Amino acid sequence: MLKTLYTGLFYLATPLLLFRLWQRGCKAPGYRRDWRQRLGLGASLPGPVIWVHAVSVGETVAVAPLVKHLLATYPRHRILITNMTPTGADQVRALFGDRVEQRFCPWDLPLAHRAFLRRTRPALCIIVETELWPNMLAQCARAGVPVLLANARLSERSARGYRRLAALTRPMLQHLSLVAAQNTADAERFIALGMPPARVEVTGSIKFDLQPDAAAVQDGQALRRQLGAERPVLIAASTHQGEDEMLLQAWQRLRAVHADLVLMLVPRHPERFADVAALCRRYSERLVCRSNGQAPDRQTELYLGDSMGELMQFYAAADIAFVGGSFSGTGGHNPLEPAALGLPVVMGPDCFNFQAITDALIEQGGLVRAEDADALVAQLSAWLGQRELARQAGAQGAAFVAANRGALERLQQAVARLLG
Repeated sequence: MLKTLYTGLFYLATPLLLFRLWQRGCKAPGYRRDWRQRLGLGASLPGPVIWVHAVSVGETVAVAPLVKHLLATYPRHRILITNMTPTGADQVRALFGDRVEQRFCPWDLPLAHRAFLRRTRPALCIIVETELWPNMLAQCARAGVPVLLANARLSERSARGYRRLAALTRPMLQHLSLVAAQNTADAERFIALGMPPARVEVTGSIKFDLQPDAAAVQDGQALRRQLGAERPVLIAASTHQGEDEMLLQAWQRLRAVHADLVLMLVPRHPERFADVAALCRRYSERLVCRSNGQAPDRQTELYLGDSMGELMQFYAAADIAFVGGSFSGTGGHNPLEPAALGLPVVMGPDCFNFQAITDALIEQGGLVRAEDADALVAQLSAWLGQRELARQAGAQGAAFVAANRGALERLQQAVARLLG
């Protein structure tokens, strides 16, 4: 009954969703691109197909090592990656070009998913993290498509929401062939919601299996030499609205002692690039934007990473990393990327998207959580004033990442079992 009501409301909301898509496209044209795919429409794909669904940028980056394995191990299969956001789609193109097929995932309408499945006929669906939709899973089951929930995570906050809709959640979980959970706590939450224990495995997080691209690291080191190898560089990565100004104010305060400090700002969403550039100019005219193609120099004070797919390069140019989404209430972004490069990491109080990882990184000494702007400045000041302390924190974070690799191999084994 609840699923019928849910589906009916979704159909009624479809005109509003299309209107909202058009509205968002005024500022971010990518939302209007290939809009018919949201209804399951598009060209048919020659089989066999492995379908990977990664909602946006973070999930796409996380699953990239698995996709590379699929390309190498199953050359007869076409790899299809679907996203919900244009930034996720752009990330797929930046990482894989035409080696994979990229499309937008249909909205959760039975007819849309039936049309999509008829056109793609996947042999396996791999959903990254926790992008669960009742009709999507029901139509996969109807078409006989096994579904692997890879790198699965479920915060206590999200679990409470699913529990409130137990009549919808429990049947939905029955359609999953396997849940590959990041840790024991995530696995227990899925089981408590009704997932059969025999179909839940703890495989770890594939985010630990990230191997920084050598070319990106070299490009980052070259960027650092342009800025001045002896100058300290702070990166504020994946920032959301409000965080950019907080970091600019922190940078301004820190320059009272560290006058040559460079701040690199990398906003999470491309539609904010122009606004953040204008904000930066209020603090300094010595701004270089990546998109302009202008090379920075030793006079550059602010560097705006207004491009897609180059975050690891920017991390490789820095000494200290702030990871955004952690002062905006959105749950924070992945701290393992800078930690893998040996950077000490600071985040705000909102880390629930990566709760287990941030807690473990804190325990290992590779990450510090700052509760407010003053605490953020204090921690950055301590690391800038004691470089050896910062290097030790970075080394501890890198060692933590290295010690926890291995989830990728376990996921590869799960894929092989489900493909038969």
